Amino acid sequence: MFTGLIEEIGTIDSVKNIGGGKHFIIAAKKIMDDLKIDDSVSINGVCQTVVALTDKTFEVTAVEETLRKSTLGHFKNGAKVNLERAAAVGDRLGGHIVQGHVDCVAYIKSIEKEQTGILVWVEYPREYYKYVVIHGSIAIEGVSLTVARENSSAFMVSVIPHTWDVTTLRSLKAGQKINIEFDILGKYIEKMMKREGNYTPSGLEKFIDQPEW
Repeated sequence: MFTGLIEEIGTIDSVKNIGGGKHFIIAAKKIMDDLKIDDSVSINGVCQTVVALTDKTFEVTAVEETLRKSTLGHFKNGAKVNLERAAAVGDRLGGHIVQGHVDCVAYIKSIEKEQTGILVWVEYPREYYKYVVIHGSIAIEGVSLTVARENSSAFMVSVIPHTWDVTTLRSLKAGQKINIEFDILGKYIEKMMKREGNYTPSGLEKFIDQPEW
């Protein structure tokens, strides 16, 4: 599990095709302090397992399913990536619960810089519309953000300057593909409501009002 608070920006040192998957060597500094083989690392929001490491780099292997559901397959040497180690028990949850299981690849629709904040509109597949909630949490490229506005095909997040500067969000451009993970809490509620047969807006209120809840 991750929190969506990026620890540092790493660099792709090497990309190697392995069958239908890809093997990456990634250079990092801060997260190398206590990183071990078998540890989980979020790379642009994708949970990957460390399979080898040195003092300055670590290695992961992305299989076909991961490449189909994320942007990892587009990484090239020199690419900058958001890195976060798995959360430790007792850590503050400063962002939100991020699993590192990307739901879909979306597109940057537009970026507008205001006097302070940066407004980023994201266009995403309609089938995930039910998981987007105003003021709800969402992970973009592994970064925990809050939905500020939405319409039938897109949502907008307002990014503070600090987050913009210390993550790869600063390099985003209109039309760029990005990894999206929707809040896991909404998915669990949907699943429970389907089991209860209450999967309607009014059913949600009825479900929450049940004594067992």
